[in-house]
This record gives sequence, C-alpha cells and structure tokens, in this order.
Amino acid sequence: MDWEEKNNFLVKTFTFSNFINAFMFMTEVAALAEKMSHHPWWENSFHVVTIRLTTHDKGDRITEKDREMADRIDEIYTKIRK
Repeated sequence: MDWEEKNNFLVKTFTFSNFINAFMFMTEVAALAEKMSHHPWWENSFHVVTIRLTTHDKGDRITEKDREMADRIDEIYTKIRK
C-alpha cells in the first residue's frame, strides 16, 4: 500500500507479525525523526502502526520533507519485515 494523501497528511498503516517488530520499527522511525528534525503523528495498537506526516512550519501541509521521510520509513519497514 502506498502513502495516501488525506487532510494535508501523508498517511500509511504498517502491519507486523508481532508487537516486538512493531516496536522495533517505531524505535528506528523515532531515531530517523530526530535526525531529520521531523516528527510524525503516530498510533500503535499491538502489531499495527499508523503514521501521519505533515510539515507544521509550512502551514501543516505535505512537503518534499514529508515525502523524503515517507520513503525512508518504507525502507525501515522493508528491513524490519524481513
């Protein structure tokens, strides 16, 4: 599933085989967010993580920074899912 544009957010839901993998994913995304100084909205329930990206300092709209972060999050997901 690709990222969906919804209400000025890029949104995607990620599903894992268990909570530990979901938490490892969130930990890596958190490190990326700090590195990029770009922090997502997210929700976690057991093995499912939903992430929403928007650029607050650009008027809460989707920017290239969000798209770059989405690509990098997809890379993390691919690595954790293996």
